[in-house]
Amino acid sequence: MNPLLLAPPNKPIHILALGAHADDIEIGAGGTLLHLLKTRPGSTVTWVVFSANGPREAEAQNSANAFLKNAKKSTVQLHHFRDAFFPHEGPPLKEAFEALKKTPKPDLVLTHYRNDLHQDHREICSLTWNTFRNHNILEYEIPKFDGDLDRPNTYIPLPKATVTQKIRLLHKHFPSQSKKHWYDEETFRGLLRIRGLECNAPSKYAEAFHANKIILT
Repeated sequence: MNPLLLAPPNKPIHILALGAHADDIEIGAGGTLLHLLKTRPGSTVTWVVFSANGPREAEAQNSANAFLKNAKKSTVQLHHFRDAFFPHEGPPLKEAFEALKKTPKPDLVLTHYRNDLHQDHREICSLTWNTFRNHNILEYEIPKFDGDLDRPNTYIPLPKATVTQKIRLLHKHFPSQSKKHWYDEETFRGLLRIRGLECNAPSKYAEAFHANKIILT
């Protein structure tokens, strides 16, 4: 397949990355962010985590700093909404999204997949589409015990070095997750390899997304 360009080659873009919890953005779209910031110098990022409580706040901040190292400018917002209760948070969560309208207009929004079985993830996706109604939105995937991975329709091939960097940063900055049986290199690299196979990535690796709407001009 011939690839479509997100924007003219080398053109800086502004990315809005949204994650329900610390490490969601990195797992779902960390490789894409590393790759875009390297290949599009001058790009900027607004990075928002809605639940970064206790020791996970420092983890989220340090990880964001590492993933955003090549951004010309970045803003990291860490909220403290209660984990697993997002559908019941109501007005405060909606107000946090309304405040994002005052930030620079994004060329690309990265958010959770709408059919993710984690209730917090679904709520973030719903509010994303409710808030950014005329934007390019890609919904990323998170592997988990629920077995809710679906069939994506958008792929971003990644260099092998970027894949290795993503996995290294995940393990370095989220020690609180290291004892989870699924949180390991085999899980992350395995999914990236499968998505790379599906899109015939030259490096064999890719991150995959769900694009609900795409306009071609």
